Amino acid sequence: MKGKVVIITGGSSGIGRALAFEFGLHGARLMITGRNGFNLEKTVAELQNKGIEVVGFRGDVGIEEDNERMAREAIDRYGTIDVLINNAGISMRALFEEADVDVVKKVMNTNFFGMVYATKHCMPEIVKNKGSIIGISSIAGYRGLPGRTGYSASKFALNGFLEALRLELAPTGTHVLTACPGFTSTNIRIRALTKNGNTQGESPREEGNMMSAEECAQYIYAATVKRKRTLVLTTQGKLAVFMNRWLPGLADRVVFNFMSKEPNSPF
Repeated sequence: MKGKVVIITGGSSGIGRALAFEFGLHGARLMITGRNGFNLEKTVAELQNKGIEVVGFRGDVGIEEDNERMAREAIDRYGTIDVLINNAGISMRALFEEADVDVVKKVMNTNFFGMVYATKHCMPEIVKNKGSIIGISSIAGYRGLPGRTGYSASKFALNGFLEALRLELAPTGTHVLTACPGFTSTNIRIRALTKNGNTQGESPREEGNMMSAEECAQYIYAATVKRKRTLVLTTQGKLAVFMNRWLPGLADRVVFNFMSKEPNSPF
């Protein structure tokens, strides 16, 4: 990755921030994006203090014009784009029958269409360089999670999109990676949307027992360098994918029981 130009959406916190340090410390030149200007500037300063070449871009991945401008500014700054990491995402936690439909739309717009927009506008440069398009998906993209219907739908859509795109781009030598972390210690659950669209404000899970964002970033970096097609992380995540494929009835019961034990579970 030394000298490669890497764009990371949602790069000011969580897995995105960890990816910025991982790729940057291996010599990549970065553009990280985010909606919160304060957090974005803070992360840019922290990366620069480590000697990493980076520029911040404030924008919303759910707005196509912001993605077009993002790609253009990256090319103006660095001359090209080698790697796009579609990391920006939000979650939700509510029963579908109680949730506003706008909550599902908002999750889909950020998690799925945000990836579509960013990929569309960065892809010409990436294809030219035989670079990498990476989507940060989830185990929820293989196994639907109760209470997270919109989130699961967005990740299933992301997985299908990337699988189809991988085949379309195969003749060009362009790499497409679908990375699926299991439960990872980030702020995504704190910022998850409730049935009314408000942020949850706290995590229902024990964050300290999860894979760290930094460890997750190391696996994703290695998979990018090795040009792997898929990456499923954590023993729990791999077991969920295996059970869903071969023992779907048992998987239904196990997943429901597991998720229902969360504090203040909606079901």
